[in-house]
Amino acid sequence: MDKNSLRDALQQGIYSVINPFVRLLIRLGFTPNVVTTTGLILNIGVAAIFIWGGETSNRGELEYVGWAGALVLFAGVFDMLDGQVARLGNMKSTFGAMYDSVLDRYSEMIMFMGICYYLIAHHYLLSSLFAFIALIGSMMVSYTRARAEGLGVECKGGLMQRPERVVLIGVSAIACGIISSFVGADYKVYVEGIPFHVFETMSVFTLPITVMAVMTNITAYNRLMDSKRAMEQKEMATR
Repeated sequence: MDKNSLRDALQQGIYSVINPFVRLLIRLGFTPNVVTTTGLILNIGVAAIFIWGGETSNRGELEYVGWAGALVLFAGVFDMLDGQVARLGNMKSTFGAMYDSVLDRYSEMIMFMGICYYLIAHHYLLSSLFAFIALIGSMMVSYTRARAEGLGVECKGGLMQRPERVVLIGVSAIACGIISSFVGADYKVYVEGIPFHVFETMSVFTLPITVMAVMTNITAYNRLMDSKRAMEQKEMATR
């Protein structure tokens, strides 16, 4: 089973779990656009938690990171619900698909704004830079697909698509908050001969963001190259 098949199988498994809730939303009168808007509002809440934590907590207080991570995952559920509400409720529309894509981009940028604010406020300056690079990569993963498909080329491959990004940020943030309550927020690991620590409690959250910064941009580049090859093949076929 290739990566795309595995991803599709996991997605179908998740759909089988959430479909009863989807049908409940449809009976209550929820439309796909309402569900999408709810996801945006929740991501605004994520940013608010990070900003509030940046303003009111000390560098060693990581409970805000954990609570924000929980809300990231909850908001991420609505990314899946809107499409299912459209499908099961027979409410698909071209504008709805565009509305979903646009609000997803707003949601992600707003979430990263909160993350960057928190990291800068607590002087994790290098980590804030990687968070910004991760934001750039995330936007380019989406943009390369949209641009390629606008030119008639399918472009869906690669790691670190939106569901993976949401899960990685949410799980790592929750783990950071939980681990800090056991080992302390100031836990550090030193290696002999290196004058600075190589790991700290906050790294549970910031290292995955660093990985995301690398992987999203690699994915965007790979999609660009895949699109180039597909376009060259189409041009050759028409000659």
